[in-house]
Amino acid sequence: MLTNEIETLAIGGFDGVHIAHQRLIEKVGDRGGVLIINKFASNLTPKDYRCKFINKPCFFYDLKSILKLNCEDFANFLKREFKSLKRIVIGYDFRYGYKRGCDIEELKKSFEVEVVDEVKVDGVSVHSGVIREFIKNGKIKEANRLLGRAYSIEGEIIRGQGLGKKELVPTINISVCDFLLPKNGVYITNTKINGKTYRSVTFIGVRESTDGCFSVESHIIDEDIEAGQEKAEIYFFDFIRENQKFNSLKELKVKIKEDIDKTRSYFAKR
Repeated sequence: MLTNEIETLAIGGFDGVHIAHQRLIEKVGDRGGVLIINKFASNLTPKDYRCKFINKPCFFYDLKSILKLNCEDFANFLKREFKSLKRIVIGYDFRYGYKRGCDIEELKKSFEVEVVDEVKVDGVSVHSGVIREFIKNGKIKEANRLLGRAYSIEGEIIRGQGLGKKELVPTINISVCDFLLPKNGVYITNTKINGKTYRSVTFIGVRESTDGCFSVESHIIDEDIEAGQEKAEIYFFDFIRENQKFNSLKELKVKIKEDIDKTRSYFAKR
């Protein structure tokens, strides 16, 4: 859909496209779209990764391009960019314009405005910043409840140290840019490669027991796959344990087997 065909816009940062964002999106209707104000801190769903979770046309505008607009200028900007625009859907705490000096009442002078109320889960207000803190602290289950899905990251598959397949377990190593990484440790995950999803155990952190390098790597459970130079996507479900340093590869292998058993058990109960 072209910009001049849009009659309703949901406006916001939409980083994470969490359940509160979805409340906005579902209200825009058939001739609606989503105006995404792209911010530097958009690291839950960086760049156009957000469009994966939005079933409406997405229109990106850099925050810097509208940061210094006053209330009237912002309204004129919307009218100029979306010539058929009649209605706007925003969150209860939406502010805009220079130094966030314009409120919802100012916006109502130019458009019909629908305001979506605060959304809470287990008493916690759903915000991207709250989700970021959960992820940074390894509280994946809590983050997923606010997202309404499993948190995911994406990256290019790269060559690893080669030790896993020979001495431990084979892993898919991933180079991740732009995404917020969960805190260092071991996680229950799914890893998607070439459109197929595999149950996996994912490690994030410095390989204390081997080469001392930082890595993001997934062991695919009960599958022997040879990955080429394609992308992989990792979906996080739960935190298993902190990163540890082991005295020998034998000790590390025993612990990895425990991690795999816990992951099998997790999926068996779902």
